[in-house]
Amino acid sequence: MAVTYKKLFHLLIDRGMSASELAEQAGFSANILTRLRRNQYVSLESIERICKTLNCCMDDVLDFDSKMEEGNLND
Repeated sequence: MAVTYKKLFHLLIDRGMSASELAEQAGFSANILTRLRRNQYVSLESIERICKTLNCCMDDVLDFDSKMEEGNLND
């Protein structure tokens, strides 16, 4: 089972916020944004920062997708 961050990017659109604005406000690097866009592993600390910045829950930013390849988890 793999993780997808589609919900996060939809949430950003709904709030009129760019991904780079999120990175700046949450205090993480552009590298984390790249990993999110590629549905790759992101630390729980980064997810927590995103949720605190957006005032939302983890369920609002990620989803588990059993149809995706699990190869993205170990990158």
